Amino acid sequence: MSIVTVQLGQCGNQIGHEVFSALCSDIRGTHGLCSKKENESYQESCKERFFSEEESGVPAARAVLVDMEPKVISQTLSTAARSGHWKYSSHSHFCQKQGSGNNWANGYCVHGPRHKEAIMELVQKEAEKCDRLGGFFTIMSMAGGTGSGLGAFVTQSLRDAFPTSFLLNHVIWPYGTGEVIVQNYNSVLTLSHLYHSSDALLVHENDVIHKICAQLMNIKQISFRDVNGVIAHQLGSVFQPTHAAGGGSGYSRNPLGDLLEALVPHPEFRLLGLRNIPQMAQSSLAFSTFSWPGLLKHLRQILIANAHMEEGIDWQVRPPQPGSSIPSTNKPLHFNTSIANLVVLRGKDVHSVDLGSFQDPSLYTSWLNPQDAFNAWKTPRAFNKYEKSAALVSNSQFLLKPLDSIVGKAWNMFASKAYLHQYTKFGIQEEDFLDCFTTLEQVISSYTNL
Repeated sequence: MSIVTVQLGQCGNQIGHEVFSALCSDIRGTHGLCSKKENESYQESCKERFFSEEESGVPAARAVLVDMEPKVISQTLSTAARSGHWKYSSHSHFCQKQGSGNNWANGYCVHGPRHKEAIMELVQKEAEKCDRLGGFFTIMSMAGGTGSGLGAFVTQSLRDAFPTSFLLNHVIWPYGTGEVIVQNYNSVLTLSHLYHSSDALLVHENDVIHKICAQLMNIKQISFRDVNGVIAHQLGSVFQPTHAAGGGSGYSRNPLGDLLEALVPHPEFRLLGLRNIPQMAQSSLAFSTFSWPGLLKHLRQILIANAHMEEGIDWQVRPPQPGSSIPSTNKPLHFNTSIANLVVLRGKDVHSVDLGSFQDPSLYTSWLNPQDAFNAWKTPRAFNKYEKSAALVSNSQFLLKPLDSIVGKAWNMFASKAYLHQYTKFGIQEEDFLDCFTTLEQVISSYTNL
């Protein structure tokens, strides 16, 4: 099944480009470490998922690019075309001459309604090119104006136009120290609107990815391109083709539908975090060997201790003892309770891996059966030059702290009415803010009480 990607704003377009580049270099690589037949069916499945065939023979990304200023889109289009291995379709982008000035209300109330028809027509055309439409994947930032404000508007429009399609939003969480003075407002408005229209939000935190670049990749001067490359690698490691547990031999499943079915059992809980292991500079790969038990031991501890990567994990954190009827407030400190987890394994000897430690009932909330709460996808085809790699997508308390922090900061600004006039002039009133705070306070409370 095919996925249509909608790249929104500067951040969304730059990351989208990196994602398609990573997918393309992965399927062109000769590092599959699997049978020729397996490799061919993997490549076919990836192409159907993310690319459409054009007459020129160069695969075209199934994507729509939207921004309110032309610079980033024209760079993105030409860089993709220059690679010679893939490109964007010539009529799949929409841009204007003036940006949204980091103002969510400008993107949502002005640009959204004004350009809705043109943008949705592009999406409709992409959707019609798919033999089987698996759903939509949007990529956007929360901090700015176009990606967040227009992104929230477009997500709502997608939901209205395709009520039965799967809709997953990939959201970039801003740096804590701040890129934009009003980023907390923009983030609160974005998250609460997406919570009403999207099936789930898959979140990457800029601070975390920055740390990975510095500590695991050993990059000295970290650029946005480095950060986006890590994000693209992590997304690819989840969305490239796999076999489901107990599934047939084919790769033809719908990745968005499967992901949402596995991870979102209740509409109150839609925040997904992503962890990936191992991650290292390409130059170190040749000198590294990994065993599945070692990788999974680290991945499980990353999950229960809410660590961001395999370095600096707190190994003291343990799940609560079974049978102890402690109320949730007295859970071991820093223990991260899960609703549902998905582990994706790629590479050598993948079918002999024991995943029992992820089915431990003490990792999960009491209202779901651990058999339903945990899923695994596997493929012997290696990903992106890693002989063995594992990804974890988790619906757990991963994002509770950052969410609580961003809502708190926004509330403090709102209480003193700072910068509100910039939003009211475009039609976002104080009541709208209050509704958004209410929505997110409810989300925080639900995740806290797991």
